[in-house]
Amino acid sequence: MLKRSKLSNSVNVALLASVSAASAVSVSAYAAEESANVERIAVTGSRIQRQDMETASPVTTIDASAIKAEGYNSVDEILQSQPAMAGMAAGATTNNGSDGVAQVDLRGMGSNRTLVLLNGRRMVNSGSGADSAVDLNTIPVAMIARVEILKDGASAVYGSDAIAGVVNIITKKDFEGFQFDINGGATDKGDGENLELSALYGFDTGKGNVTFGLAYSERKGVMQGDRDWVAKGDSSFTPQGGIVGNKLDSNGNPVFDDKGNIVTEVKNYDNGDWVTQEQGYDFTQDSWLQTPNKRYSFFANGNHEFSNDMILSGDILYTKRKSSQMMAAQPANLDLEVCEGNIKQDDCITLDDAMISGGIVADDKGFINYRKRMNDVGNRVYEQETDTLRVSAGLAGYLDINTGMDWDVSYTYGSNKADTWVHNSIHEGNMIKSINANQDAWFSGDPMSQEMIDAVSYTEQTDGGNDQHVIAGVISGEAFDLDAGAVAFAIGAEYRHESGYYNPDPVIIAGEGTAAQQYPTDGSFDVFSVYQEVSVPFTEKLTGEFALRYDDYSTFGSAATWKVGLTYEATDDLMLRTVAATGFRAPSVSELFGGNSGSFDFLDDPWGNELDDQILVNYTSDENLDAESSESYTAGLVYSPSYVDGLSITLDWWRFKIDNAIARLDVQAGLNSCFANDISACETFNIGADGNLDHLTNPLTNVGYQDTSGIDFNLAYSFEALGLDWKINNDLTHLIKFEQDGQNYTGTIGGMFGGYAEYKNNFNISARQGDWSVMYSNRYIGEMNDINKGDPIDSILYHNVSATYFFSDAVSANIGVKNLTDEEPLMIPSENDAGTVPEVYDTIGRQIYAGVSFKF
Repeated sequence: MLKRSKLSNSVNVALLASVSAASAVSVSAYAAEESANVERIAVTGSRIQRQDMETASPVTTIDASAIKAEGYNSVDEILQSQPAMAGMAAGATTNNGSDGVAQVDLRGMGSNRTLVLLNGRRMVNSGSGADSAVDLNTIPVAMIARVEILKDGASAVYGSDAIAGVVNIITKKDFEGFQFDINGGATDKGDGENLELSALYGFDTGKGNVTFGLAYSERKGVMQGDRDWVAKGDSSFTPQGGIVGNKLDSNGNPVFDDKGNIVTEVKNYDNGDWVTQEQGYDFTQDSWLQTPNKRYSFFANGNHEFSNDMILSGDILYTKRKSSQMMAAQPANLDLEVCEGNIKQDDCITLDDAMISGGIVADDKGFINYRKRMNDVGNRVYEQETDTLRVSAGLAGYLDINTGMDWDVSYTYGSNKADTWVHNSIHEGNMIKSINANQDAWFSGDPMSQEMIDAVSYTEQTDGGNDQHVIAGVISGEAFDLDAGAVAFAIGAEYRHESGYYNPDPVIIAGEGTAAQQYPTDGSFDVFSVYQEVSVPFTEKLTGEFALRYDDYSTFGSAATWKVGLTYEATDDLMLRTVAATGFRAPSVSELFGGNSGSFDFLDDPWGNELDDQILVNYTSDENLDAESSESYTAGLVYSPSYVDGLSITLDWWRFKIDNAIARLDVQAGLNSCFANDISACETFNIGADGNLDHLTNPLTNVGYQDTSGIDFNLAYSFEALGLDWKINNDLTHLIKFEQDGQNYTGTIGGMFGGYAEYKNNFNISARQGDWSVMYSNRYIGEMNDINKGDPIDSILYHNVSATYFFSDAVSANIGVKNLTDEEPLMIPSENDAGTVPEVYDTIGRQIYAGVSFKF
């Protein structure tokens, strides 16, 4: 019989405390146990099988009941609502450039620095091809038993990618019977509908269990134009088309700025004259605010006991995703060659008298800039169809059943394939030819003929994928006894092969489309790793945890990492804990072998040469990139006062430092520095004389760094009052500092990096009696300043309510409202879509959801 103290039980409660009272109900049994026969279990953050969940590392757990009560529709929504998340991970409201993926960004350190595990083993990177992070869409909510978030560096345990922490998704298993769930919802405005149907079936085989599951989910879109808070867009790319010409004064003479440069503006043809374009194009009417998505999933797991000392286990997951995004028609931005002497030829255009008198002249290279919104062709519609398969099997047994020393070998295979399409794309080369052949029709502003549309439009097609093979083995157990207890250990080895590829459309590879040019990506790497962990009870109150890992990569070389953790049970009420660790992140396939690609980034041109805030940037990779290195530190306490039953408090300070970081530099900072005559910035970003941005480049380098620190606070309190069972839970994250590459992001928000609020808080309270429970929760995002403009951005508080009723042991129902007060997102000057940063704020508005569960 293992005797456990009140503090031990409280630590478990703190580790398992979820963000909702529904979750707290499910873990209350841990606090109620004063003693129990406890088997050794796996804990996220360690390979050592333990008799309890007390470790030096802070862990947050969200269980299935919390997920259901909060009305979460996807894994990324579950995770990104946590206060420990920052930045701007792609998700349902990322319409531009996401390719339909959903990711997590722990501490705002980048989605590729958070390791995602499925049942303790690696999940294959997924998306549109050669991806550096896991697409959380591949994991259906219906299969989740709980999600564990390890909030310190874990490279010494898991290897690369665990710099910021680990998200371990544990699936439902050992299920018996049949369960069918229907969950759905919509906004109070009648759009954004979502539906999830899932079925779970499991049975006992006599020597094990087999569990199967099916899930279907659909999320419908919300248009930007259907929200009155969305400000109208104002793009210089208009459907009638225009030519960039000189700004003229009332006498028809050019206007000069303070530096002596001619001021330019877009001009349209109107009643025989080329006049200043007075109104831009409102692109918000043709863009999604929430993107549509369909997912079909099959999952299964099982185990079979061959004998008392050998068990076979395995799981399989397959998900097909069909998603789409939509933006306004393609903006065509063309440099057209002007015929010398204004003599009409087939490969150039002529400037007539009306153009010349309107201030349209060729530049010093003999070109004019023509821009047109291709509405006659149709909106840009992006479609993806991805297939992700993951199969994992393991064989475990005892080396010595009397001492509990055991072994485990496993193989995990992951495959992700993707086909993507961009409908109504424009072939730049064909468009230039068409304009040269019939410039009057193109410059008139009249609607395009079908012949013109057919000549310049096409459907862009790409394909890509990722593959992963992992072979692992570990031996763990108790090595010997000390006076305070047994010394536990784990020692293991792992081989992993990762590969990825991405093939853009041939038109895009050739640079003949109006979309940015991009080259193919194809590459792979292998890594062999060995590691060991030791848990040493120095005294009955002081325990040390030590880990050491060595990884040898076929690309950059080798890396050694270590971790040291201490837990000290100061009193029956108070436990102190601390961890110091080193980590690393190996460059991904796309970072090493990615073909150069263009991106239209939201930027301010200090020279004023660019008329739009989306400027083409060429992104480059580097096969010679080295691995990132990191240091992480946490120190905290778990306090459960004996004079207040059911109360648990955790407080943890944390700091992460990354050196040699693989990062794209801050282009806006580079533009500003170059404008201030910093020659090195001009060279780094390939900025030409007088602010020429034709070859603006953002390279991947190893010269970056990150330094971030903060405090996490959690309070969990369970009590009885007024004849009800109450649960209160509060999670607070205070960001002390987030600095990257010389830029301080603390307390700022912007469209390129997201939000780094100094304070984020989740609070919930629930009451339960008999068959029913109700819950109120809120989510707070603190004040920030615009990263570029410095404008103050207010704080925001979201309110949610829900209720659950059990009609019987077999039937239950829940209903809830998210964003009860219909809070509108805050407007951000340095936005990335719809005048805000959709990855930070709720842009959909009030949502009503409900669900029914049947168990047989």
